[in-house]
Amino acid sequence: MTPPRVGDAAPDFTLRSTGKDPVTLSSFRDRKHVLLAFFPFAFSEVCTAEFCEMRDNWDQFATADLEVFPISVDSHHALREFKAKHGMQATLLSDFSREVSAAYGTLFGNAGFSNRAYVLIDKAGVIRWRFVEETPGTRRESAELLAEIAKLA
Repeated sequence: MTPPRVGDAAPDFTLRSTGKDPVTLSSFRDRKHVLLAFFPFAFSEVCTAEFCEMRDNWDQFATADLEVFPISVDSHHALREFKAKHGMQATLLSDFSREVSAAYGTLFGNAGFSNRAYVLIDKAGVIRWRFVEETPGTRRESAELLAEIAKLA
């Protein structure tokens, strides 16, 4: 399966969240931009640092025009614990079936988990920026993510 590219319509999905309700990407169309932040595993060192930094800068991410959804192949139970332990504000999504990671081209080889990747989708549902890390052990800093988000304004 060829991953979507910048300028393509973002593949729609519905995933179980750390909240009560499932989240459907297309429900944000015409209302909000969406940042998908794929990550390998909850509680790993790099993932914890990445989302704690996002938590610490949350006032810059939490705008009226943006939803941020970290996505991993962990169960929603594990993600709920990860979120609670670190006081994260974002709604985390469980891609336990790995279907969304496959659709977005983020599965890391045959390892069964998602590589770290970022997909910025505009209000029209079009991918405006996409970055897949070379290895799961590297990540973008919040400043870089915020700079890409600012380009949508």
